[in-house]
Amino acid sequence: MPELPEVEVTKQGIEPFIQGKAITGVRIHDGRLRWPVPKNLEEILLGQKVAQIKRRGKYLLFRMDEGHLIIHLGMTGVLRLLKPNDELKKHDRVEILFGKQVLRLHDPRKFGAVLWASDESGEIEKHPLIAKLGVEPFSEEFNEECAGQHLFRHAKGRQIAIKQWLLAGQAVVGVGNIYCSESLFSAGIHPEMPAGKLTLPRAKKLAIAIKETLSKAIKAGGSSLKDFVDSHGDPGHFMLQTKVYDRATLPCRVCKNPIKQIVQGQRSTYFCSTCQKK
Repeated sequence: MPELPEVEVTKQGIEPFIQGKAITGVRIHDGRLRWPVPKNLEEILLGQKVAQIKRRGKYLLFRMDEGHLIIHLGMTGVLRLLKPNDELKKHDRVEILFGKQVLRLHDPRKFGAVLWASDESGEIEKHPLIAKLGVEPFSEEFNEECAGQHLFRHAKGRQIAIKQWLLAGQAVVGVGNIYCSESLFSAGIHPEMPAGKLTLPRAKKLAIAIKETLSKAIKAGGSSLKDFVDSHGDPGHFMLQTKVYDRATLPCRVCKNPIKQIVQGQRSTYFCSTCQKK
């Protein structure tokens, strides 16, 4: 599933080419996504310019003249810049045209989203899909001085395993499955430890690990587990750097003991039982 780094890489890839450009057409090849694509999307967007592109969690928010176009890549979505006459592929769902360029959403499992939120419907930050999200890991709210306190405060009293708590994204967004395993390893925290046992010193260490892990992933172009590519068709390379993820039975890069794999919430977790303590 594209997580924060992959969505950020996508944003950085398309931004220089479409920011400030007007939409010249919309093609809906299959609007049956997680939520139906508005049938009148072309009527809404035609002629509107992209003033700004922001990422909020895993959502891309295109600030238009009269509202926001909201795009989510779902579990298998890819947003690519192509030419309008480039051959359509199976699972290409929606195209947004900008003259001689087209932004094409390819989504095999149809869990993505292409939605419209008009200014008349209220502030985008209060939109039902956005309002519940935790803080951004690179925001001022999660800076060096207060990030640890923020995690410590949100974890207090929680009995859920810390990995599941991080994945929920209500404390901080963007720490997806790969990045959870990597961040917890870097912080020396066992993934099954109850979140409520997170001490302030360990919370500060975890906050640093989260930011460093996500930063490295963005720099590497994200993670390509199956078919993720950026907006220009290039795969991400973070999987070449992982310390625990997808390394079951291989020696820990620190202590040399074998990396273990367990299942939490139907998702694989990788950790070192020697380096990560409950």
